[in-house]
Amino acid sequence: MKTRQLTLQGLHAITTENQTLIQHIAQKTQTSNIVILNPRAVRIENAQANDSLLTEIRQQCDAAHIDLTALEQNIRLSDFKLVAMDMDSTLITIECIDEIADMQGLKPQVAEITEAAMRGELEFRDSLKRRVSLLKGLDASALQKVYDERLELSLGADHMLSVIQASGLKTLLVSGGFTFFTDRMKTRLNLDVTHSNQLEIIDGKLTGEIIGTIVDADEKRHTVERVCAELGISTQQAIVMGDGANDLKMMGVAGLSVAFRAKPVVRAQADVALNVVGLDGVLNLFTDIRLPL
Repeated sequence: MKTRQLTLQGLHAITTENQTLIQHIAQKTQTSNIVILNPRAVRIENAQANDSLLTEIRQQCDAAHIDLTALEQNIRLSDFKLVAMDMDSTLITIECIDEIADMQGLKPQVAEITEAAMRGELEFRDSLKRRVSLLKGLDASALQKVYDERLELSLGADHMLSVIQASGLKTLLVSGGFTFFTDRMKTRLNLDVTHSNQLEIIDGKLTGEIIGTIVDADEKRHTVERVCAELGISTQQAIVMGDGANDLKMMGVAGLSVAFRAKPVVRAQADVALNVVGLDGVLNLFTDIRLPL
């Protein structure tokens, strides 16, 4: 049996039914150490659970629409110095390229390629070139239209960023998306560093080409490593958040990897999987902060 710290959290206040499940889990894991973090989250400390029991508990939590995080030791936000985030479908709710394609009447075709790439079924670099080529001839004003009318922050993003920034952590937005959007997110959210792909625009039209280095899985990892080196910190002091297969390499070098609304291949490899709660659910994992969420 391994000793684990189990954090359970949901979108809404813990109900009587949830409390019964929490007591059941505490009994199964041979502990009575239940810490109420806030109305929507509890931590069961010093839980004794092997992998088989943990799988059973996770299935029960999934059925109750509760996110379960099992860590083998307590973690503090002060142990980290950087939060690195993917943009599309992580920090924001949309895949920008799919919405741009919608302006061309090509969203179904592009979205299908996007989904396959995020599941890891297609190589990201080639899939991005294919998708961008379909945008050739589109008026560049479509980018602003997507930003103004369709781009929304993911649930809990504002709160999560306000807490980590107030705590002194640096922020990195590294995306297989486009500079048009990451530049605006940097200004809007006061982010420290952004890195993404640059769409070529000539005479106000998209050419269907990308300028410079393509930000794929390797480039994302290199970017996290580079920014950590510039900050004089280890990658183990970085929290990395993502949702797709092209995020796995940068998540793999992190001290804490967070899968948000992620594809199964990503959830399976991440330290934390947030499928129900917002991005600010990550705050409940740190023992040195206590905030009403």
